[in-house]
Amino acid sequence: MRKYIVSIVGRPNVGKSTLFNRLCRKRSAIVDFEAGITRDRKYEDVEWNGKVFKLVDTGGIVFDSSETMDKMIRHQAVLAIDESDLIIFMVDAQTGTTDIDKEIAKILFPHRDKVMLVANKADNEKFEWELFDFLQLGFGDAFPISASQGRNTGNFLDELLSLMPETLEINLDVKPNITRIAVVGKPNVGKSSIVNLLIGDDKQIVTEIPGTTRDSIDTPIRYHGKDYILVDTAGLRRKTKVNYGVEYFSVMRSIDAVDRCDIVVLVLTADEEISTQDIKIASYAKRKMKEIMVVYNKWDLVEKQTSTTKEFVTELHFQMPFLQFAPVMFISAKTSQRIHRIMETVATIEEESEKRIGTSELNRFMETVIEHRPPTHPSGKHVKIYYITQAAVKPPTFIFFCNTPNLITENYRRFINNQIREMFKFEGVSIKLIFKGRKKDEEEDGHK
Repeated sequence: MRKYIVSIVGRPNVGKSTLFNRLCRKRSAIVDFEAGITRDRKYEDVEWNGKVFKLVDTGGIVFDSSETMDKMIRHQAVLAIDESDLIIFMVDAQTGTTDIDKEIAKILFPHRDKVMLVANKADNEKFEWELFDFLQLGFGDAFPISASQGRNTGNFLDELLSLMPETLEINLDVKPNITRIAVVGKPNVGKSSIVNLLIGDDKQIVTEIPGTTRDSIDTPIRYHGKDYILVDTAGLRRKTKVNYGVEYFSVMRSIDAVDRCDIVVLVLTADEEISTQDIKIASYAKRKMKEIMVVYNKWDLVEKQTSTTKEFVTELHFQMPFLQFAPVMFISAKTSQRIHRIMETVATIEEESEKRIGTSELNRFMETVIEHRPPTHPSGKHVKIYYITQAAVKPPTFIFFCNTPNLITENYRRFINNQIREMFKFEGVSIKLIFKGRKKDEEEDGHK
């Protein structure tokens, strides 16, 4: 099931980012114990009354610096229309209607069925009396809020949710136990060509123009008698003349596919350097505890020497150190070179993600690890790990019982993670470490 995409649009300084931060702040802080994971707070999941939607702060979209402010804001509005299910059109209750508000309104008006007009900075009832001024924009009454104070934001979220039909939440066609594989990467790296080869037909139109895939197409396939679903990530839904911010939304589409899958196939291209967009997608997949493999396409274009693959892997691990556990392969969708290895590796990763290690074997392993390097803390306080057990698979989850979980340092968690991988492999799989104290409230998660 795909989450609703809700974008906040408006002229500068109306409080778009303030509202974004207000709505997202209830999410627990993510603590990563692996270096190199990037944060991007311009899109985030928001949960309200049991419903989850993806919120986009268009104020965060970076445009070409040569563009004028007015033109940039128009681009934001056009992109939001193309890429969002709902648009929050934000105005300033203290300033009233401006010429830029009117310009944005003209662009959004033909799509007013998915626009909610919100007047920010309505810090008290006095400002609510002035809201009739916004009727001229053509979206009915503006909903008054104060993003900085949190005034009326609960009622605002109730109203926003009422505009989301239930139908998008339910997808009856997908069986929950079928492994879903998302083929992700920036435009024009050959994602659709790879999917076509895996499913054995040209179901998707592939051209030389980046971003020609128009929406996510979920395709069931069978491999060695097992069912899988391939998710090909979407480019822009409709053709648009807007060039600025397109990459931003294509990252978001990939993120949507990552949310809906079990295994991520990150497609890079051997003739181009790793981009910020690649790192954003990969780090998001890692944070979401997805199984990950890396595929370098267009390997036929590279002049090879004996150490070429090693150089590529070294550079990948330098740019994305959190992917050291991920299998890497080099293929050519054009010549079909090593395409069969993709599904072979998917099957291996799936096997690894379901692997269970016996408790006695784990504790023997842990005794050896502690003997060589016992846990310590800068405060000098005594840290002791009593016992380890594997609590779950997919992802493999290990619980460590110790005297004071909050004294297990980030470095030691990373060390244990590396030791587990060295001993038990878990290739391509995210593993989770949980440190528990003897009291129920003494517990800390570690995602690895």
